Amino acid sequence: MTNRKTLSRRSFLNQSAAGIGALALGGTAQQAFAATPLTVGFIYVGPRDDFGYNQAHAEGAAAVAAMEGVTVIEEENVPETQDVQNTMQSMIQFDGATLLFPTSFGYFNPHILEVAPNYPDLRFQHCGGLWNSAEHPSNVGSYFGYIGMGQYLNGIAAGHATQSKKIGFVAAKPIPQVLNNINSFLLGARAVDPEIVCQVIFTGEWSLAVKEAEATNALADQGCDVITCHVDGPKVVVETAAGRGAYVCGYHADQSALAPDLYLTGAEWNWAGVYQNMIETVQAGGSIDNFVRGGLADGFIKMSPLGPAVSDAARNQFEAVKAEIMQGGFAAIKGPLNDNEGNVIATASQSFPEDDVALESMDYLVEGVIGSTGA
Repeated sequence: MTNRKTLSRRSFLNQSAAGIGALALGGTAQQAFAATPLTVGFIYVGPRDDFGYNQAHAEGAAAVAAMEGVTVIEEENVPETQDVQNTMQSMIQFDGATLLFPTSFGYFNPHILEVAPNYPDLRFQHCGGLWNSAEHPSNVGSYFGYIGMGQYLNGIAAGHATQSKKIGFVAAKPIPQVLNNINSFLLGARAVDPEIVCQVIFTGEWSLAVKEAEATNALADQGCDVITCHVDGPKVVVETAAGRGAYVCGYHADQSALAPDLYLTGAEWNWAGVYQNMIETVQAGGSIDNFVRGGLADGFIKMSPLGPAVSDAARNQFEAVKAEIMQGGFAAIKGPLNDNEGNVIATASQSFPEDDVALESMDYLVEGVIGSTGA
């Protein structure tokens, strides 16, 4: 069952912060390490029902909670601050968690990296961070999926739907994973029509409803007639875009119910099986790999069903490219290709397939994207 102890944990933290710090370094904490059955903690930066990033992880946590011998502890709305360190320590000391999934990108450095060395017998699995054996604790792991391939497929649907040849992207922060999604969306659209451009607006935050609405309206004002996003909760973007008559491609989870007539498709996380596999590994006495990645064929991501506005031509190209991606090794970033400042990214003979770790250090926007990583 899912076990929520949010109020009691917070009360415990307020009353015993000093004690937690002492236990983190003391031998008496070993009693928590032996907790059975397996207790797993999930930490979300936003609400569990955000139609997006946090909801996708919460759905995975629900699948874990249904497993025999597993208790799931969840905490939502935890900022990427000292608060997440307090939450992790509370789950360990107060709830007996031995495996933690702090899911937000900003939890990794410095927060997980500061807490994990104090608990060498516990496991900290972080979503999206780039784990490095030379720099990071061995009890920390990184997992993520090649969801840029989902945004590439979004782009194909968008490329067929756009009439203005202008598509839009509302983005939170210019980190590599976001940049990869923006670039993949545009390149998927350009596989349909190389004259299509993509306008991107960065809000600066993972969840900021007012700025997300303003950015979506600004994109519509500039003539973007298909819009997608990479923010934690796409609900505002989807509803605002649909309200302006723009087609929508979803992200993180299925948002088709929010805009049933204008929703083309969406790139979704599929965490249930990924989390269950990790739990089964631990229950069997094994160790989770420090670097876990997978794509469409591995069940890490999936696509929302194609909506009623998707044409037969779009459907045919979408399904054909999806079949290519399922075979593995698909490259959206391939030459000849420049960034939007004229620098060469890939020569005619170069390509970067979905599993190339270099993509996780991406710091550019491709030619055809209107915007700046410094925005």
